[in-house]
Amino acid sequence: MRRDGIAPLRMRTQRLWGRRFGTPREVVGWLGAMQAQEFALAKWSITQRTRNMSRAAVEQAFAAGIIVRTHVLRPTWHFALGEDLRWLLTATAPRVHALNAYYNRQHKLDAKLLTKSNSLIAKALEGGAHLTRGELAAVLKRGGIRAAGTRLAYIVMRAELDAVVCSGAMRGKQHTYALLAERIPNGKPLEREAALAELTRRYYTSRGPATVNDFARWSSLTTAQAREGIALVAHELESDVIDGTTYWFGPPLPRASASAKPRVDLVQGYDEIIMSYSESRDASLGPVDSRLLHAVLLDGRMIGKWKPVAGRNSVVLKTVLNRTLNRAEKKALATAVALTTAWMSGK
Repeated sequence: MRRDGIAPLRMRTQRLWGRRFGTPREVVGWLGAMQAQEFALAKWSITQRTRNMSRAAVEQAFAAGIIVRTHVLRPTWHFALGEDLRWLLTATAPRVHALNAYYNRQHKLDAKLLTKSNSLIAKALEGGAHLTRGELAAVLKRGGIRAAGTRLAYIVMRAELDAVVCSGAMRGKQHTYALLAERIPNGKPLEREAALAELTRRYYTSRGPATVNDFARWSSLTTAQAREGIALVAHELESDVIDGTTYWFGPPLPRASASAKPRVDLVQGYDEIIMSYSESRDASLGPVDSRLLHAVLLDGRMIGKWKPVAGRNSVVLKTVLNRTLNRAEKKALATAVALTTAWMSGK
């Protein structure tokens, strides 16, 4: 494999190109977890990888608990399948706890207090209740625990990481929390080694080619743990050395028929095509602006950024490009802008 082959292969393995999925469940299951702090735009990342690009299908899967939004992998929101959540927590929650330890000390959140807060939250959610963060704060206050602002965020994150809660159904525009045992009663638990193997397998088959350091940074695992994961599934993966760096990937997907036409994709700033790579991000995207909001990709390489601007009755997309486009590239950009605008406008 050559370095210039990395970008198109990643676009295919991430299913932005080529064979797309029929349902949102298949998308999230393939990728394992998808960063989702920007809730509306994270839904766009799912629909881009489906054939019918249905916003309603994503929202229905979320409402039913097929897809959940919770803290896993890193101290930030991710979409994951409800059925996968327990083993994802087994694989990554210990590392997120370690990353959160400093902030827990800053907020005087010790093990005794967090055990009590978990108990109060679980009791309040029993029987199918779905409560907002503000309502959980009131529950904690009645139980004698001060919970507001960032302190509340870390208390609730601890309940997520301890598999006490996960996302509930939307209440209008407000997010809620539900008891994980009730929301996802039949989730698949795995022991640590099996969970690590599954996480590694999902990462490299859905995101390869990628390096050990890419995987470690994405998953928040230590480099030693990432190497352990690769050792567990190395017989299922392929590898190649490019410019002195080893890249791992799953069995190649069927190659789409070649096209001489340029391809433009508009991805949101936390899309997995951006967030899945750290050490080798330049190998596919090129240099990424640290101030990047959302990326304009031309044939898998970043050539600019975009942002949605809400009008009175519609959404307008503004783009800023790093170079001049030829006629065919302009046509490809116009197609991508029209598609994204229609989705964001709910059309």
